[in-house]
Amino acid sequence: MMNTPPADFDIIFGGGGTAACVAAGRLAAANPTLRILVLEAGEHTKNEDSHVQPGRYFGHLSPASTTLKFHVGKPSEALAGRSLVIPSGRCIGGGSSVNFTMYTRASASDYDDWETQFKNPGWGSQYLLPLLRKTETYQAQPNQPTHGYSGPLKVSWGGHVTNVANQFLEVAAATDHNRTYTEDANDFYECNKYGKWPKWIDGETGKRSDPAHYYIYNQGANENLVIRTGQQVKRVLFEGEKAVGLEYVADRVLRPDADQAPQQVYASRLVVLSSGAFGSPAILERSGIGAADLLAKHDIPVKVDLPAVGENFQDHNICFVPYQASDEAETFDALIRGDIAETTKNSDLWTEGKGLLAANGMDAGIKIRPITEQDFAELGPEFEGRWNDYFVNAPDKPVIWFGPSSFLLGDHTTAPVRRYFSMAYVNEYPISMGSVHISSGEDPHAPSDFNPAFLNHPADLATLRWGYKKTREIARRMKYYRGEHLPIHPNFAAGSEALCSGEVSGPITLDAPRLKYTEEDDKAIDDFHRKFIQTSWHSLGTCAMKPREEGGVVDPRLNVYGTTNLKVAGDRRLFHLSLLLEFMPSFNLSIPRVGFCFLDLSIAPANVGANTYSSALTVGEKAAVIIAEDLGLQIDGVGALETSEQTISGLDELVPAPPTKTKLPDDFAGLEGIEGLTISSMVNDEYTNSKPAMITVM
Repeated sequence: MMNTPPADFDIIFGGGGTAACVAAGRLAAANPTLRILVLEAGEHTKNEDSHVQPGRYFGHLSPASTTLKFHVGKPSEALAGRSLVIPSGRCIGGGSSVNFTMYTRASASDYDDWETQFKNPGWGSQYLLPLLRKTETYQAQPNQPTHGYSGPLKVSWGGHVTNVANQFLEVAAATDHNRTYTEDANDFYECNKYGKWPKWIDGETGKRSDPAHYYIYNQGANENLVIRTGQQVKRVLFEGEKAVGLEYVADRVLRPDADQAPQQVYASRLVVLSSGAFGSPAILERSGIGAADLLAKHDIPVKVDLPAVGENFQDHNICFVPYQASDEAETFDALIRGDIAETTKNSDLWTEGKGLLAANGMDAGIKIRPITEQDFAELGPEFEGRWNDYFVNAPDKPVIWFGPSSFLLGDHTTAPVRRYFSMAYVNEYPISMGSVHISSGEDPHAPSDFNPAFLNHPADLATLRWGYKKTREIARRMKYYRGEHLPIHPNFAAGSEALCSGEVSGPITLDAPRLKYTEEDDKAIDDFHRKFIQTSWHSLGTCAMKPREEGGVVDPRLNVYGTTNLKVAGDRRLFHLSLLLEFMPSFNLSIPRVGFCFLDLSIAPANVGANTYSSALTVGEKAAVIIAEDLGLQIDGVGALETSEQTISGLDELVPAPPTKTKLPDDFAGLEGIEGLTISSMVNDEYTNSKPAMITVM
């Protein structure tokens, strides 16, 4: 047994991403005498325009970016021989400091699956909805029962909603008579409704809502909260089976000339890993926790033979398909190209919380699932089994999300200088799963042995094919449409009815017949997706919360199997401990060392049909209760697997199942000002009488 040196800190966070910022910030605010260290490989983000101005997120996608780490997958035949590249946040705040700021929440049944299918008591939707509400101040609409109004992170429509989004909603209303409009497309229980899309942007200031600024940087006077950037975590230090510290080296990107000699730091109470779906399993494996054969390959002594570490990698498949736009369209293209006049204009507007720098250009959309015979026919037989096994009994689960993007997400140096809009669509629940493992037992800078496994199942291609067809029909009818941007569209055969057009004078009529696609056309669409499908940055699942015998790494209390005092919880996007501030004024400093905790969405046992930021917040809230209990702290009598008897008012109005029948008002197609319409004027639904289980708050 090693003779552990005196502890340098009470709590150490291995990774300064979203999760670590919120957890460290909450703990530091709860007890400023608590000695907390955050180790982060990347750089600071404090008051940097590229981070606080949401509209500058495009700049982080550059291959030269130092705020992202790019993980290169193995070449895949399913991707036409490509090596998919998936980025993850590499700065204080992690993904929340660089992402698209889209506000999208999971479906209630996603969390119910976590609880029932994967045997995790207390992780169902009725327990997690109160935590979702806890994280946010929902500025988009008042008095919505499933949203919160006192949380640290602001949610709004942003500083500008483009006319491209409004036109999308108008065309959808005029052409899709099987679905309606809603003022809240993220109410937790429904899908198949079009609507405006909120953002993690403060509606008053126009600033990004990120935990780096609202949990860490706002505590600059606390000398016990220490942030060390440019430090790469190598492994966990153990005393027997108990974690006691971390070993780290200088990051080669920020500190290329620094000494690479390992350094050790020790914690008296808690060691936290918060390095994401890529970093957390890698640290585990370098620490001797993983598949025995893999560890032996890299000459790592086996501490715990846990084959599921690094497996179960999941993400969302996304495609941005561009269309040429007229000069009247409001787009981000000039801003992306660095046009001086456009940048100056929007910089001035941002000081008032307005303009494109206070927005993201993704202002409308729908979480959609098939309804009509034509929908099912377009999805085809490849999707039938997936529908019956996964979707038919979960009516709140969307098959895809789609919506307009007011920009060309592509190479502007080769594209003609003009305005564009894109139609984005996302496969919300891909069947294909991959893996991520270490390629070196000693070098933490070594690239991952990464297999994304995108499009390895035909059902995944079927959903994307449906997305292309659905979105193209809307795009061709939008008044700003001026043809397809041909380099990023399927290569249909000459003579095909689906053949793409270059420059055109305007859209087709609303009542024009839909395009008919042949089997050859469908193959062209599949080939297109193999060449152009990309990641959504939504990596999760590589330290899954499942029973050990079913491929799990952690149990429902986030303990790593085969260890003591080792947990995983949260995401590099965001971990959130707001419960600690509200319910505990101070720590009992006589509490024993607790050991090892994880704070990243690698624990997710299955995917969620949404951007993962919101789910990461929720996992962090749940982890806050569990960690507090393990530290010997009381949270007003509320345990990790229970809730209080206080109910959320207004939930009797909600129904978890989507409408059995939906109908648009007869005059819907003629509405011009869709942005200002209310639900009561838009929706004429007939619902089932079933109601959700009682929802409670802590």
